[in-house]
Amino acid sequence: MSVPTITRRTFLTTGVAGGVVGAAVSVFGFDVKPAAAQARTLKIERTTETRSVCPYCAVGCSVIIHTLGDRSRNVTGTTVVHVEGDPDSPINRGTLCSKGATLRDDIVNERRMTKMLYRAPGADHFEEKSWDWAIDRIAHLIKETRDHRLITQDYKGRTINALTAMAVVGGCTDSNENNYLIQKAFRAGLGVIPVEQQARI
Repeated sequence: MSVPTITRRTFLTTGVAGGVVGAAVSVFGFDVKPAAAQARTLKIERTTETRSVCPYCAVGCSVIIHTLGDRSRNVTGTTVVHVEGDPDSPINRGTLCSKGATLRDDIVNERRMTKMLYRAPGADHFEEKSWDWAIDRIAHLIKETRDHRLITQDYKGRTINALTAMAVVGGCTDSNENNYLIQKAFRAGLGVIPVEQQARI
């Protein structure tokens, strides 16, 4: 079978006339119908939609994350194929800034940390630790700080029980209910004074 000669003029003429499949077949020498059908298929056609919140700033834009996979427990084959703004959100109405639009590259990234790394004081390298170890370590440091740095009285002798040696910052994806619990746990429970939220910073 002889391959037809394609000149620049023929190629441009065929491209302009784009919708005529018969012309494409005669010029390129093969049937382009399967390729045209594949081009009309959306990359999110067989995906599962999960609604979430962009983690970058305090605006809290809603996003839709499209994943491929059966979402079964202990399955690591789920892949994020697309992230877009949620048009039903009253906050961003489907729009995303330049950082939010690249959120997929933050999720699917070979440099993304998936394990807890700890560098001991004075050490020059990180050690891999479990999340249970990290939670216990944080709890120990909080208790140690409160035991040694709690201010029980002010300069007039009034009881204040204030802890200013540590601070708590909530994230932009925290709900109002979560922020309420943060206030109850750290300000009312432990006496932490510096309690802030990213949406106010």
